[in-house]
Amino acid sequence: MKKKKRNKRSIAFIWLTCLSLVLSLCAGILVTDIAKAGGTPRSSNAAMQADKAAPDLREIMRRSRSGQDVVKVILQLNGTMSGPLNALLNRNGVHVRATFHNLDSLVVELPTAVVEELAAFDEVSYLTPDREIKSDGHVSQTSGAASQRSQTTSTGSSYTLDGTGIGVAILDSGVYASHKSFLDSSGKSRVVYSKDFTGENRTDDPYGHGTHVAAIAAGNKLYYNAAYSGIALNSRIINLRVLNSLGVGSSSALLSAVDWLMTNRATYNIRVVNLSLGMPAVDSYLDDPVCKAVRRLVNAGVVVVAAAGNAGKDINGNKLYGMIHSPGTEPSAITVGAANTYGTDVRDDDTIATYSSRGPTRSYWTDLAGTKHYDNLVKPEIVAPGNKIVEAESPNNLLVSQNPSLDKALTIDVTNEMMYLSGTSMATPVAAGAAAMLLQMNPELTPNMVKMILMYTAQPLSGFNMFEQGAGEINIAGAVDLTKLIRTDLTSSTSLGGSLLTSYAPTPQTTLYNYTFQWAQGIVLDQTYAKGTDLITKYQKIYGLGVLLGDGTLLSDGVLISDSTLMSNGVLLGDSILTSNGTSISQGTSFCPTGVLLGDGVLLSDGVLLSDGVLLSDGVLLSDGVLLGDGVLLGD
Repeated sequence: MKKKKRNKRSIAFIWLTCLSLVLSLCAGILVTDIAKAGGTPRSSNAAMQADKAAPDLREIMRRSRSGQDVVKVILQLNGTMSGPLNALLNRNGVHVRATFHNLDSLVVELPTAVVEELAAFDEVSYLTPDREIKSDGHVSQTSGAASQRSQTTSTGSSYTLDGTGIGVAILDSGVYASHKSFLDSSGKSRVVYSKDFTGENRTDDPYGHGTHVAAIAAGNKLYYNAAYSGIALNSRIINLRVLNSLGVGSSSALLSAVDWLMTNRATYNIRVVNLSLGMPAVDSYLDDPVCKAVRRLVNAGVVVVAAAGNAGKDINGNKLYGMIHSPGTEPSAITVGAANTYGTDVRDDDTIATYSSRGPTRSYWTDLAGTKHYDNLVKPEIVAPGNKIVEAESPNNLLVSQNPSLDKALTIDVTNEMMYLSGTSMATPVAAGAAAMLLQMNPELTPNMVKMILMYTAQPLSGFNMFEQGAGEINIAGAVDLTKLIRTDLTSSTSLGGSLLTSYAPTPQTTLYNYTFQWAQGIVLDQTYAKGTDLITKYQKIYGLGVLLGDGTLLSDGVLISDSTLMSNGVLLGDSILTSNGTSISQGTSFCPTGVLLGDGVLLSDGVLLSDGVLLSDGVLLSDGVLLGDGVLLGD
């Protein structure tokens, strides 16, 4: 990749900040490196080469006085393993614990003194510790899903829009498969496969998180007068248990599940993966093994939705920025924040939940000179209802045992109990269920198209900026209205600017419960946003597999590149991160110029300088490397 020169970046910053121009994008450059977009480009300069050991792994090495302390690491390869590397991995005291063939990665236990030697091999791409991961109204009605159940095909036949035939993988603390929320109309469980990756040899849900999450994505409407129905209420559920009885897992367990998905996704038609979990974002998505595994799934045609995290405020209630968790920092994932609907179905009172993590992403890579280079992506892409959600409760789970008030107390039938939970963990499966519905309508949709549809039709919430809400609150009713007009014969060979719709563009607004609101009419891209009806009327090459939506906004040497490769010239690029006025993605007041996100280091938000100490204490990990999850909340 080209070197980003600091003098040109400064010129670009001044140009973007002072002139406040809206730039017309003809296109970006198509870069074949799948781990390219959004971060500071790597340089051929030796001093600018990336350190192959993650910062928290360096800290573990520093604390190891003898060098003989054993550490478990994720080893990422960038090529075929050489004989000398294979010999090192077979050395006494070095043990390969797992191999992920689909991800070009291994789990290795070794003395800390050997890490430096391991990192020196050319075929070793990056080393990270095997980090811990934790679990991070009427959703069917307020999201607009319930209003779109009855559909008619172009030939006049009718069907129910409920995710039928689509596999949704829930990577969580397990799913209580006997819960009545997961039955189909014939009384058979829709949990079609379960597998444990924690080593506890069980696939039920003693913690209580995964069952609740699965029911939001796919719970049926057969009980309680459909009051607690999920989104894609007839989809298949694939239960991949990566969090243990205490709600804690590891990145190696998550990678094992993703490796399994890469091999078995076609067997169960797994088109959607839900990750209501997370860890502090240390490594740039360029290096983070979990982010890179997510990219493999997305490039294979699987929609991945990830929780933004619940670190949106400090202990005094002050807003925090830059706290998006991994793998929500991965640009190919749909990262979801939490909206507070205050228990109503109407959307005119909806706000962003105070705990919902805000962008930009502050993951980074470190060069050999010790300089940090931040990703600074605008995240989340959307928000969804996540506050005090009532859904399925697994029997005798730890969360309710420790917090009895979470029990909804509707019945003594353990197979049909309900409980409250709040968090971006609850918002994420709303988006997962929505993706399943859209893919049922049009199986040819790529993950990038699903992401575009959900953002373009979202409702911008007035008074909240893009770091808080992305494009806005999910609007499944609008997403369905747009999807039914999208061609079903789109392929990778469809020409740039070719017709995307089968008829005229729909009116960009939705009415739910007598309240009418405008669509965002734009999408979030890397460090900015794009708007224009061409996004839905003309095929854009950024909708294909193997690229990112943000590839059309590639920044090289501090300037914009336009070569008519990825995006048509009717797409406009914004120059500021906005605080919305509640109409469209491009309307509101400037929160900060996009040029701020091009630089490394300190960010300006809400008029307050936020140093890196807010997020990572200048390199010291929160809780000494113990990963903060998408925790369980009772509300705002």
